[in-house]
Amino acid sequence: MRAPLRTGFSVGDRIRVLVVDDSVVVRRLITDVLATDPAIEVVATAANGQIAVGKVEQLRPDAITLDVEMPVMDGLQALVEIRKIDRRVPIVMFSTLTERGAAAALEALSKGASDYVTKPANVGSVSESMESVRSQLIPKIKALVPRFRERGPSGPSGPPAPAFAPPPRPRPAAPGAKARALVIGSSTGGPEALTAVISKLPPNLGVPVLITQHMPPVFTRLYAQRLDKASALRVVEAENGQPVVPGTVYIAPGDFHMEVVRQGTNVVTKLHQGPPENFCRPAVDVMFRSALTLYGGELLAVILTGMGSDGRNGCKGIASAGGHVLVQDEATSVVWGMPGAVAREGVADEILPLHGIADAIVRRLGGAASMAPPAPRSAAGTSTTSPAGAPPPPVTPRTTPSSTPFPPATAPGRFSAGRR
Repeated sequence: MRAPLRTGFSVGDRIRVLVVDDSVVVRRLITDVLATDPAIEVVATAANGQIAVGKVEQLRPDAITLDVEMPVMDGLQALVEIRKIDRRVPIVMFSTLTERGAAAALEALSKGASDYVTKPANVGSVSESMESVRSQLIPKIKALVPRFRERGPSGPSGPPAPAFAPPPRPRPAAPGAKARALVIGSSTGGPEALTAVISKLPPNLGVPVLITQHMPPVFTRLYAQRLDKASALRVVEAENGQPVVPGTVYIAPGDFHMEVVRQGTNVVTKLHQGPPENFCRPAVDVMFRSALTLYGGELLAVILTGMGSDGRNGCKGIASAGGHVLVQDEATSVVWGMPGAVAREGVADEILPLHGIADAIVRRLGGAASMAPPAPRSAAGTSTTSPAGAPPPPVTPRTTPSSTPFPPATAPGRFSAGRR
C-alpha cells in the first residue's frame, strides 16, 4: 500500500532513511553507521535502482542514500525516476573518488541529487571505514531533512544562532567604488548554485573571480571543466603560482587551500595543505583572508548555500574593511548554514534569491561589466593573448601586518567530501 506524501515533520520523529547500493557489504556498512545515531533509522535497503524506486513509492522515506553504479537500474536512472515520485526528498549519492565516480556524482547533482558522499578508499579497518562514512553522511542527512535544518546543526559550529537574521546593512553600491576581485564561497548545493550565478556573468566582468567550493580532489577539476562550458568567462581549477587576471574564474582544488599573493608585479595563486579551517580544506575563510590582505576593502564577497559557518569570519573582515557582502537567501538555499551565519552577523549588504545574485554582482562591481570584452578564447579555452596587463599597485591593507584581519578557526582532521 502506498504511503502518504510527507506533509510535515514532528520534532520527535526519527529520520527514516532508505539505503540503496548493490554491494551487501556497503549496505551493511551504511546501515551500521546510521544506527549509531538515535535520530536516524534505516527503514529499508535496496540492491538496485529499480527496487529502490518501488520502495520510495511504498515507504516515502525522509532521505535516501543512492549508489551511482548498480546493475538493472543505475543511480542516475533511479534518481530521475525517484524525482518523478518525490521532488523534495533529500538524495545523497555515494560515489568513488575516481574520475568516473566524480563525473557521475556531478551529473547527479545536475539532475536533482541533494549532495554526495565519497566511498572510503584504501582504509585500513572497518572502524576507519565507518568513521569516514559517518563523518560525511550523518551531518548531511541532518542538514538536508527539514525538521533538523530548522533546529540547526549540532556539533562544532558553535552556539545556537539567533532565530532571525538582522536586516542587511543599508549600503548601496557607491558609483565611484569598484571591487578589484570577486570572491565566492559555497558548500552543500554549491555546484548548481555556482553554475546558476557564473553562467549569467558577462564576459567583460573586468575582475578575477576566486571560488572555494567544498569538494574533494578530482571533483574540483571536473567541475571546473563543466562550469567552463556553461560560462562566458574562462573557468579553471587553480594551479600553484598561476597569474590571477580579470575575466578568469579560479576554483580551489580539492584538499588544498587557495590564497592570492603578490609576486613582483603580478598577483598569483598560492596553494597549500595547511591545517583545515572550519573542518574544511579548502576553506573559504583562508581564501577570503588572503584576498583581504592583498586587496583591502576593494572586494565583493558572495556566500552561497552550504553547511556550517565557513566564510563568516572572512565576510566580517571584508565588511569591516569597507568591502561588500552578498548572501543567498534561505528560501533558495539547499542548506542555509554558511549564508545564514553571515546574515546573522549583520554584515551582509544584500540577502538575495539565487536568481538575483548575478545581477547584483554586476551592479555592485560599479560598471566593470561595461568595459571592452577580453580577447577571444582559443579552442583550448585560454586567451589568445598574454594575460591582461599588470595589476594596479598594491593596496595597503586596512590592518597592519601584525594584526590579522580575522583569526583562523583551525580544527583537527582534513576535509573530505562530507565535511562541509
